[in-house]
Amino acid sequence: MRKFMKNKIAAAVSVVFFGVAIALTGAAAASAIVEQAKDQCIVGEQADGYLGVVDGKTASDAVRREIRDINQQRKSYYADIAKRNGVSVDVTATLTAEKLIGQAQPGECVRDQQGRWVEI
Repeated sequence: MRKFMKNKIAAAVSVVFFGVAIALTGAAAASAIVEQAKDQCIVGEQADGYLGVVDGKTASDAVRREIRDINQQRKSYYADIAKRNGVSVDVTATLTAEKLIGQAQPGECVRDQQGRWVEI
């Protein structure tokens, strides 16, 4: 039973990650400001599956609005996939975060599970 659930969660994460990637690609023009902020280590991926402003950094109102919009889109995807696969939103978001953090580029910052911001 555990193996079944683990496989089900892994499949759900693959679908979520694909959906998030599509959503982010589809919003690429609107998210250029966030990508620039990520390159400057002002914004980063977090272990909870959402974007955040790096501690000690200042993000413009425009960047904060984009982060809020992207995170709302992600939450919607996570909830949809979690419901379809019988897993929690938190599990879905956390597992997707692992993949997103793994794709961070050199010079970008990510927030680990202990809440520390780390530059890649």
